[in-house]
Amino acid sequence: MGYQPLEDLLPKSGFSNYKLIRMAAIRALELGNGRKSMVDAPMNQKLATTALEEILSGKLCLSSVADQFDPANIKAAKKKNGDEE
Repeated sequence: MGYQPLEDLLPKSGFSNYKLIRMAAIRALELGNGRKSMVDAPMNQKLATTALEEILSGKLCLSSVADQFDPANIKAAKKKNGDEE
């Protein structure tokens, strides 16, 4: 069984335990319904563990967290705060 440290997983979910668990649960259901894994995982590994590995590797991210790193959103935030060069 794999171990993914919570302190590494939480930033990927906006520091919300609830959102992290929901992301992993939804992804595990998708994997169970036949979706292909985005990371190399042994066949006998549990689907929830695979989902957490995908989140940890950055292959799966909460959209509101991903939006923070979108260059257009960063530029808009700087402009709003008056930090634009």
